[in-house]
Amino acid sequence: MSGSAADERWMARALVHALRGIALAHPNPVVGAYLVKNGKVVGQGFHDYDRRDHAEIVALKQAGKKARGATLYVTLEPCCTTGRTGPCTKAIIAAGVKRVVAAMRDPNPEVAGKGLAELRRAGIEVTCGVLEEKAQAENEDFAQWIQTQRPLVTLKTALTLDGQIAQRAGSVTWITSAESRKAVQLLRHKADALLTGIGTVLADDPRMTDRTGEPRRRKLLRAIVDSRLRLPLRSKIVKSAQNDVVVFTTQSTDSPRARGLQRAGVEVVHVAPRHGRVNLDAVIRQLGKREILNVLLEAGAALNGAALEAGIVDKMIFFYAPKIMGVGGVPVASIPSHWFSKSPELKHLTLAKSGPDFVVTGYFHDVYRHHRASRKN
Repeated sequence: MSGSAADERWMARALVHALRGIALAHPNPVVGAYLVKNGKVVGQGFHDYDRRDHAEIVALKQAGKKARGATLYVTLEPCCTTGRTGPCTKAIIAAGVKRVVAAMRDPNPEVAGKGLAELRRAGIEVTCGVLEEKAQAENEDFAQWIQTQRPLVTLKTALTLDGQIAQRAGSVTWITSAESRKAVQLLRHKADALLTGIGTVLADDPRMTDRTGEPRRRKLLRAIVDSRLRLPLRSKIVKSAQNDVVVFTTQSTDSPRARGLQRAGVEVVHVAPRHGRVNLDAVIRQLGKREILNVLLEAGAALNGAALEAGIVDKMIFFYAPKIMGVGGVPVASIPSHWFSKSPELKHLTLAKSGPDFVVTGYFHDVYRHHRASRKN
């Protein structure tokens, strides 16, 4: 059941507040909460994993006795389980909150509607589903991971209008604008891991870092798919490694090359091959076990193609520059032409501007992005 116009205004503010938890809340969801009484904010909070308290508890502590009789606007259903913290539902009930407005149900199967039910049993008026789709978009990575233990994988690339990402194989080609490059840094800041292939490292010698300057509780994990373990010891990514670089390879982790990388601070992980290459599905499962919720794939045509063929890509973001490359350029993905007949269709497409460029976003899988809250509230 959707709320009133006032509910939507307060929830919009809570959703913006929740974003203060980007790169600070994972592996928990980002959550924002506002306590409102007589049209005024008496408490507000967002979740920061290292500070332990959930957003609702931060808001309740700030409000103190003013929480009694107030309305709590929260972007995610309050938890009713005990983990690192106690259940938020009990604190809300004890504080005398009169009404709770939630944007969406918790996709965690251990909660999923149980928190809302507990609040109702205590006599609290509950409304759920206010600005639900915006809330789901904020936590689409958490929703996928908590239900499957697999991170949300986003393939991001910059390309020309004729669909090319470089002038020739192995070359570095700046395609999009400064505005788009800034937007990519924001995507990196939101991600828990960047994933690329050895071809990109050899061609570009990138650092693969989050250059926003914004705080993050965990270092951005820089992951490289390198079947034959060709990663140069003198590459920028190796020289800057501080226990935040991992290489997935089919080679032995006890080889002289592997030992050299390990001494340089690079983690080398053996992955059983599939069709002679690193099994990308195994890589994604490994990252999920490390509580990586959000993977940004920034790679060349070879790894992009392999990722699409393997079916590990959930979301695609294309930054199109208003330019034509012409004959001889490099396509987005190296995929056999017969793959087209079974290619899944991107859904829920959106179009946005980024300086002179435009950005197309779409999803291959929508089961986690559209985890619907019950409308029977």
